[in-house]
Formats: sequence, C-alpha cells, structure tokens
Amino acid sequence: MTDIHAAAFIHPSAKIAEDVVIGPGAFIDADVVIGRGSRIMHGAHVSRWTTMGAENLVYPGAVIGHDPQDLGYGGEEAYTVIGDGNVMREGFTVHRGNREGTTTVIGDGNYFMANSHVAHNCAVGDNVILVNGSLLAGHVEVGDRAIISGNCQVHQFVRIGPLAMMRGGSGAAKDVPPFCVNDDISRIRSLNLVGLRRNGFDAQRIRAIKEAFKVIFRSGMGLKEAVARVEEDFDVTQDVRQMLDFIAASKRGIGSGRGTGRD
Repeated sequence: MTDIHAAAFIHPSAKIAEDVVIGPGAFIDADVVIGRGSRIMHGAHVSRWTTMGAENLVYPGAVIGHDPQDLGYGGEEAYTVIGDGNVMREGFTVHRGNREGTTTVIGDGNYFMANSHVAHNCAVGDNVILVNGSLLAGHVEVGDRAIISGNCQVHQFVRIGPLAMMRGGSGAAKDVPPFCVNDDISRIRSLNLVGLRRNGFDAQRIRAIKEAFKVIFRSGMGLKEAVARVEEDFDVTQDVRQMLDFIAASKRGIGSGRGTGRD
C-alpha cells in the first residue's frame, strides 16, 4: 500500500506506483514516475521529467532530476531516467539532460553516497559506487561495477570503464580503461586486482589482463605500438578485448602510466 505523508507535495500529474513511501516535506514535481517499492525520505526533491524504477531509496536532501548546471539550458523538456534498486544518500544530486530531448541515465543497483553528483547527460551503468563528494561532470560515462572514490573529479566527456577504480581525491581528464586504477590526475597506476577477485575473476582471467596491462602501461612503448603488440603476440581473451576496444574508441585519450609505477 502506498504511504504518502500529509506534509509531502505530490503534483497531480505524477505517477506513483504501489508500495511507495513518501516522507514529510518531500517534493514530487510534475511528470514524474516513481516505481513500486521506492522510498522518498523527508525533504527529498524529485524534479520534473524524472522516471524512477522500482525499489529506489532516496535519502533526505537528495535532489533528483533538477535543472542542469549549464548556462545554455533554457528550461526545455529533458529527462532523467533511473533504473531499479539504487541508493541515493543525503545531498546527492543528479541533473536532467541539458538540451531538449536529451537524457541523463542511471542504471540499476548503484550506490551514490552523500554529496556526490551526477551532471547532465551522464550515463552510469549498474552496480557503480560514487563515494562521498565524488563529482561527475557532464556527458561522463561510467561502466558497470566501477568505483569512484571520495572527492574524485571526472572531467566532462570522460569514460570510466567497467570495474575501474579511481583512488580517493584523484582526477580523470582522460579515459580510464576497464579493470584499471586511476590515481593523481589521469595516471593509470595499476590493475584493480581486489575488484577483479571480488567479482569472481579467476587466476587465468586475471593473468591475461595483467599481461596485456604490462605491455600497454609499463613497457615504455607508445600506446598504438603497445596495443598492436598485444593484438599480435598475446592471448586476446574476452576481457583483454574489452580493454583494447575501449582504448580504440577513446576520443579524449587514455590516462598515462606507461613505463612507470608498479606492476
């Protein structure tokens, strides 16, 4: 049974599914859809043209789907689309697309900690963690099961690959490939070995990724030469192919690290 507090504001055009709980002082704007079993706690704000799936948990002070922080935005109809089972903690913000008809997309099972931010036109995958104070600028893409640690900053249009990790306080102005750890400003320090093991990668899968990583980021070769060497001389497993394809598709370039740091 839906439970809406008398002190909450629900716009008449909003569509609220069964078993949704909405606390006192919460604000649900026009043209909002909230899926079954979701809970919007007191003082949270869900803004216009936002669609949320099932079993989402929105904590006090979170602002979901409001205007983008873009001086070129003039109030056009744009969207925020959120999947199922996400946790959005205190002070979390996510903004709708910055031009008419565009969308900010969040997948399923993500955990957004306090005061983290997802800007306009971002695409966040599934089971991603944004730790307290981490910031995604506009048009950023984050792959499944990536971790953006506390107070990290991601430049607009940067891609963070699946199972990548950004160390606390680091910045990414260039793409971070799958399975890699970003440190400092766009430095690829190592592989996310702990994350790989926790997600069921066995020794054989990790070994293939590690061999490719060493050539690309530790051999001292140029990036194109290193990628070509991996293609020619190594066992290109499905995981290695994912890394190579990600690098090939990069428009902003890949974080540095070749010939330095640890294996």
